Amino acid sequence: MRTGPTPQEALVVLVRDEGRRVLATLVRLTGDLGLAEDAVQDATLRALETWPRTGVPPQPRAWLTLTARRRAVDLMRREIARPAKEVDAVALLEPPAEDPPEVLRDDLLRLVFVCCHPALAVETQVALALRTLCGLGTAEVGRALLVPEATMGKRLTRGKQKIAQAAIPYRVPEPHELPDRLRGVAAVVYLLFNEGYSATAGADAVRVGLVDEAVRLGRLLHELMPDEPTVLGLLGLMLLHDSRRTTRFDAAGEPVLLADQDRTRWRREVIAEGVVLVGDGLRRSPQRPDPYVVQGAIAACHALAPTSAATDWAAIVSWYDVLLTVADTPVARLNRAAALAERDGAGPGLAAVDAVPGLDAYPLFHAARAELLARLGRGGEAREAYAAALALPQNDAQRAHLLRRLAAVEPDARRV
Repeated sequence: MRTGPTPQEALVVLVRDEGRRVLATLVRLTGDLGLAEDAVQDATLRALETWPRTGVPPQPRAWLTLTARRRAVDLMRREIARPAKEVDAVALLEPPAEDPPEVLRDDLLRLVFVCCHPALAVETQVALALRTLCGLGTAEVGRALLVPEATMGKRLTRGKQKIAQAAIPYRVPEPHELPDRLRGVAAVVYLLFNEGYSATAGADAVRVGLVDEAVRLGRLLHELMPDEPTVLGLLGLMLLHDSRRTTRFDAAGEPVLLADQDRTRWRREVIAEGVVLVGDGLRRSPQRPDPYVVQGAIAACHALAPTSAATDWAAIVSWYDVLLTVADTPVARLNRAAALAERDGAGPGLAAVDAVPGLDAYPLFHAARAELLARLGRGGEAREAYAAALALPQNDAQRAHLLRRLAAVEPDARRV
């Protein structure tokens, strides 16, 4: 079994992750998202053509940024009907020797805020930011948001047109503007984290760079809005999940189920920080808890249990009941059903899973059904459910895990 990426795959990952940061910088320099995307795409293609022959430069991001800047100059100069662009192009040719540290630090956050302007629908804000920040294809963004690819393509196109037509500025909003954008910004950061924590497709089960970037953005948001429950819950939730980073896969790269993870290797200092943040979020939203705070409370139940057997599933189901009062989504209902199965058994759990609508294109829905059907001794139905999950896009590690589970399904022997 292959235990790591090939040199070409590693190069693609490097260019993809660095290109994301270069894009944020170039948008700041040009003020034009479409132009920046075109220039960075050209720079990344040149890198993939050149670096296998010449080697990766000592500072790959600087190489990509310079190449993208030059390409942006060419594109701007071609707009002969807009003479003012010549001035901007000249400015790009001689950029400042060194950007202030705070500008470099905030480039991606600035880009999130551009995408999450209140002139755009929240769904469009999130889709546009995911496409830009994660480097996900349109189909991948659609899968992350449970939307068909064609619908997502139209949404992205409309969002970019709206930004251009409304001349939305590339800047972090003033403090009084932050609340209007927070819902979209928080969703973007969390979905960025999710894509890193469990990639929706491809050879990489985990994209550590995206996880770290999401946590970094969460910390920046916390600096901007330290008393906001959404931000407290979001950062706490990400930290609690990430505390298990080193135990989620074994030495061969195979997924390790939560119940089987070595809890002595969970990062206790990260858990402690996450629990404090979630607790602060709960205190600041006593009447109507924020959805991220509630999810953080659920994650804390797992993180604080000394063993899998000691997990308080009754408390987790209760927290899911609270979550459904503030964010009733099909995925939340599916997760509640999984917790219900642990508390009450596979039969009630399966009934709850089957009652969840709208997840036919979500592989974890079919995988959850398969697991519960297998526990109930309904092997034939379990195999069908595993096959349904395997027919949908997912990362290679998840696919291999499902194949192993499928192979282990026993013949029908319905249990009472």
